[in-house]
Amino acid sequence: MKPFTVLGKLYLIPTTLGENDDPNDVLPQTIKRTIDFISDYIVENEKTARKFIKLVHPEKKQPDLRISLLNKRTEESELKAMIEPLLHGKNIGLMSEAGCPGVADPGAVIVKLAHEKGIQVIPLVGPSSILLAMMGSGMNGQSFAFNGYLPIDKSERKTAIKNFEKLSGDKDQSQLFIETPYRNNKFVEDLLQTLQPNTLLCIAADITLPTEFIRTLKVSDWKKHLPDLQNRPAIFIIHKN
Repeated sequence: MKPFTVLGKLYLIPTTLGENDDPNDVLPQTIKRTIDFISDYIVENEKTARKFIKLVHPEKKQPDLRISLLNKRTEESELKAMIEPLLHGKNIGLMSEAGCPGVADPGAVIVKLAHEKGIQVIPLVGPSSILLAMMGSGMNGQSFAFNGYLPIDKSERKTAIKNFEKLSGDKDQSQLFIETPYRNNKFVEDLLQTLQPNTLLCIAADITLPTEFIRTLKVSDWKKHLPDLQNRPAIFIIHKN
């Protein structure tokens, strides 16, 4: 008879949203307790993952950590090897570079694979810039959509902005976007040039950091004064009145 194997569990471990975050302010003690019994991790960046683990759990022995990298360069053929410890009864921690793994994050492919293998997935509580921005926007939290990145091409981007603005008005639905931080100022410029004057725009930058900035104004009002968003992680939300 084939011996029965107990499968490990996949823990989705949120991280802080920026280097200036104090983990004690934004993370529950559950995170430290989970890191305490897990030595296998799947992460976006090994250096920042080790730094985060050391910050949250200084007693954790770094040489004991076994870390697999999951990023845009990871081949699909590598994924099965990453979850192999789960099939042999070991727990794995999945961590994003910032915030919640699996949301606007490559970790979703690991979660999907875990479900296919019958592995229990356990999401832990932690900061999500998307939800925190939505909470702080004053826009429709009953119906909203996260759209990720818009096209880089200027013409295609403006077309997309117009389409999402129309969708927002037709469905009374808030539309969320992100941009690479060094392109933020240009992205806002495109938003202000394309959106209608009465459309609401929320800019939420540096969420949970000491420099946190969250404000919702009409497009016409934003044109009078804009914050400098260069290299600051941000979420953008629009809602057509």
